[in-house]
Amino acid sequence: MGHHHHHNAEHGHGSKNLKVAFFLNLSFTIIEVIGGLITGSLAILSDALHDLGDSLSIGLSWYFQHLSDHKDSNERFTYGYKRFSLIGAIVNSAILLVGSVIIISEAAPQISNPGEVDSKGMLIIAIFGVIVNGAAVFRLKKGKTMNEKAIRLHLLEDVLGWIAVLLGSLMIMYLDWQFIDPLLSVFIALFIIYNVIKNLKQSFNIILQTTPQDVDIPAIQEGLRCLPEIIDVHDCHVWSMDGEYHVLSAHVVLDKVYSLRELTDIKSRAKLKLAELNIKHSTLEFEEDGEDCEGC
Repeated sequence: MGHHHHHNAEHGHGSKNLKVAFFLNLSFTIIEVIGGLITGSLAILSDALHDLGDSLSIGLSWYFQHLSDHKDSNERFTYGYKRFSLIGAIVNSAILLVGSVIIISEAAPQISNPGEVDSKGMLIIAIFGVIVNGAAVFRLKKGKTMNEKAIRLHLLEDVLGWIAVLLGSLMIMYLDWQFIDPLLSVFIALFIIYNVIKNLKQSFNIILQTTPQDVDIPAIQEGLRCLPEIIDVHDCHVWSMDGEYHVLSAHVVLDKVYSLRELTDIKSRAKLKLAELNIKHSTLEFEEDGEDCEGC
């Protein structure tokens, strides 16, 4: 009794956002390769290789997010494919973590022994880098899935990196401070590692089905008890499929025995209340007062 057969049919804009980010990043990677060859800058060519890796990662995330957004539930995946987006988030976080460690290992020794840099070439490419990657970050700004957050972090790293290149090129151009570029690279990489670890923690919390941070179980129980027919709510479990689509199951104690038609009305009002509390899918089991339920 009280099973919820309606599945949220909303398809988010996650895959569309990642599609735009993928083509922006891939296009700029091509521009970087051409610019690096023209200017003879090994630094820009190295970053082109890094951005090519980003493009591959975003493409992988695009696939998983598209699968998550557009494939409906079936007998094998009864909740649908929303959790598939977490695979992309975890893979990209891992790639970003490894990439940041490599950046630190490469940049740290150059702080005391910096190489010669083509500052004018750096400046021109950096301006394009800030614009293109900034546009991609803005596109993903409203993304709520863990996958979009992981990719946004990827692109934020690129924006910050290109800002560092831009500032570094100006300092090298006017002050001849060659050590600025590797120093800023280390600080940015450390910032990214901090955020990646936080993002990975959130992803694993979802996999472990912990209560979502934006869900207050006592508030949910109190909200349901506001309905006049409901006197108690227990055995309440809440988890998230992808960080946005929250699922609930609960036992609901009624003040008396109701007909099937009356129960349908109570269930509908209860689900409306739960929707206000950010619960997208719910399964409610109705009980009589004093009933000895299993699993409590």
